[in-house]
Amino acid sequence: MSVDAAYRRRPTVAVLATGGTIAGEAADAARTVGYKAGVVGVDRLLAAVPALDSVAAIRAEQVVNIDSKDLDDALWITLARRVNALLAQDDIDGLVIAHGTDTLEETAYWLHLTVASAKPVVLTAAMRPFTALSADGSLNLLNAVTLAARPDAAARGVLVAFANRIHGARDITKVSTYAVDAFASPESGVLGWVQDGRVEFQRRVTRAHTIESVFKLDAIDTQHSLPAVQIIISHAGASRVVVDALVGAGVRGIVVAGTGNGSIHATLQQALADARASGVAVVRSSRVGSGHVMRNGAAPDDALGLVSAGTLNPYKARVLLMLALAHGWSEPATLQSLFDQY
Repeated sequence: MSVDAAYRRRPTVAVLATGGTIAGEAADAARTVGYKAGVVGVDRLLAAVPALDSVAAIRAEQVVNIDSKDLDDALWITLARRVNALLAQDDIDGLVIAHGTDTLEETAYWLHLTVASAKPVVLTAAMRPFTALSADGSLNLLNAVTLAARPDAAARGVLVAFANRIHGARDITKVSTYAVDAFASPESGVLGWVQDGRVEFQRRVTRAHTIESVFKLDAIDTQHSLPAVQIIISHAGASRVVVDALVGAGVRGIVVAGTGNGSIHATLQQALADARASGVAVVRSSRVGSGHVMRNGAAPDDALGLVSAGTLNPYKARVLLMLALAHGWSEPATLQSLFDQY
């Protein structure tokens, strides 16, 4: 069915619930901390937003109900496969995932690289639990469904609808521990906004994603696991202890959150060079929060065999590196090309 034909009828949006604060419950409605995440089921989430009926027909599923801090590889793979299966159905026009804020940016980027459809995929979340007097989840959910039901949201990669803004999966990051407007896209800005049923896009995503992605779920082993990649941080007084321990444990890749432009403490840099010499892939990102890491800028990447993450933060650099390694791509030049493209 063509996109035009699909939108001559009432859109159907699949809503997948995974838990998080948006499904959180506290003993006191005035409490916005000290609650339990991942308690409220998808039916209660939807019932709290009767306006959804005027936007789309909803097909709801509870994938899991957890605190997103506890997310793992197996759930990522399960979620991506379910998303792809639903989007392959002609009667599904878009899809929304209700998620926790803690790892939302990682899941969004994972799906940005593994969803094999141009149909809209929108993640949303909440900073205050479902039971709070000032709960923000219901409006975020309504805006996410509004966005996912729109034909002009297609072919833009995975999106995030949060606090009336539309973010791209590659750009978004959490920037506050408590504020309702907790997300930003620091380097490139938001894609647009959604409010009171109106959607406006201000720019397009330029990096490869979804149907343009070379990453395929079939390349991942049947044990629902990805190659082991860990993140370490460079700081004053850093030692090589953690790097040596990770190499000894058999990790396939290490992402280092460097200072400034991805600079690395001399002791740590030598440890990472040794790790690379032993076959471990090493990617330089930054702990700063915005900006880009220049190749051969703050470290001799070519000489050491290191890879620059560009504008990807350490958490998203880990996602991309895991996927690359799962496909058998581990040489620095190949990895650098992937980081430059995605």
